[in-house]
Amino acid sequence: MLLWINGPFGGGKTQTAYEIQRRLPGSVVCDPEHAGFGLRRMLPPELRGDFQDLAAWRQGVVEVLDLALTKHDGVVIAPMTVTDSGHFAETVGRLRELGHDVRHFTLLAQRETVIRRLRERGPGHLLRFAVGKNVGLGRETWAVQQLDHCLERLREPEFAEHLWTDDSTVPKTADRIAVLAGLRLRPNHEGALRTRFRQVRVGVKHIRFD
Repeated sequence: MLLWINGPFGGGKTQTAYEIQRRLPGSVVCDPEHAGFGLRRMLPPELRGDFQDLAAWRQGVVEVLDLALTKHDGVVIAPMTVTDSGHFAETVGRLRELGHDVRHFTLLAQRETVIRRLRERGPGHLLRFAVGKNVGLGRETWAVQQLDHCLERLREPEFAEHLWTDDSTVPKTADRIAVLAGLRLRPNHEGALRTRFRQVRVGVKHIRFD
C-alpha cells in the first residue's frame, strides 16, 4: 500500500509521514522531493524552475515508487504536494494503473494556520531564535506565495480524501489516516515535550537552502 500525503507547503505532510512511519512497523518514507531537488541541482541556475514540470521527475517518481511497492514488504509513505491535474494523473494515477493500492490524502488548513506553521519551521525560525531578529524566510517565502493557489486547487474533489488539520495534532492526523486506510498504528505514548523535540529534528533534517 502507498500512502500519498498531499497538502500545501507547510501543511504538515512530512511530519505526518514520519509520525506514521514511527508507529507503523515495516513502513518506509519515500520522499519524491528528493528526486526533484536532485534534478533541479543538475540544471544551471537560470533554468531551475518547478521540478514537477520535468517529465523525468514524474516518470522517475513512478519508477522508484513502483519498485519500492513491489519489492518492499510494508507500507510506503510519500509526502508530496501535487496540485496540477496532469502531474497528479502521471504520478498517483499511473501508480494506480500499475495495480498498486494507493491511498491519497490531502491535509488542509485555513490560510492563517499554514502561515503560522511556516513561520515556526525551517531556517528562518531557527535564525530568528539565534540572532533575535527577523531574517528572510527563503523557501518559506516561496511557499507563502504558492499558498492561495495550493489551497484553492487542493480543495477540488480530485484531490480527496481531505483532512482538515487546524485543530489536530500531528499524531492525531496520523491516527485519522491510519483508520481511513485500514491500518493499525502503535499507540502514541510520547509526551508533548518529546514529540516537539522529535518534530523539530525532522524539520531540521528537511531544511533546504535551494
